[in-house]
Amino acid sequence: MNEYLVPAGAGIAEYVEKRSRFIGAVYPVETEAEALAWIKKTSEEHREARHNVYAYIIKENNIMRYSDNGEPQGTAGMPTLEVFRREGVENVVCITTRYFGGILLGAGGLTRAYAHTAKLALDAAGIAQMREWSLFTVTIPYPLFEIVKRMLEDMGAILENTEYGADVTVSGLIPMEEFPVLSAKITDGTAGQITPTQTGSKFMGVKIR
Repeated sequence: MNEYLVPAGAGIAEYVEKRSRFIGAVYPVETEAEALAWIKKTSEEHREARHNVYAYIIKENNIMRYSDNGEPQGTAGMPTLEVFRREGVENVVCITTRYFGGILLGAGGLTRAYAHTAKLALDAAGIAQMREWSLFTVTIPYPLFEIVKRMLEDMGAILENTEYGADVTVSGLIPMEEFPVLSAKITDGTAGQITPTQTGSKFMGVKIR
């Protein structure tokens, strides 16, 4: 099954090292053109900065690009790229702006600063899993609600909506191949009183961290 990780959204983070100010910006993208557009926009916004380092990974055609943008070779763009390779995140662009603080950081210091800033920006963006999800609903009598809710969460279901009426109706999603297991466990765990209903499926990104 085709599944992969992407940024859950945009993320901005700042890091200061020996008076140099690093501003990391992470964006989800699907094409190289989108990545280049974010690089251009960010570079224009920070045209007074000494460096606007970037790296991006596009899943389609397995595209990976980076630029040190004037920093010593290998100290900026590649460490940034490695953050996303290590996390397994694709369809991402990261631009890190550096405002020089007057103190040289050295090759090791630059490498650590750029990698750390990229990771902070990714943490701010969050990570989503792109995959096929099963959409489901389950109607639960009030006395069993907390028990069934805990069972759903323990099985990794993501609960999206809860409606309170004569009973409680919960809508959620779970990885496609795990729905039969979820359904069986809920049915068995409630002695056949409750059985989740699969309402459809959708390939989409869901934030996982």
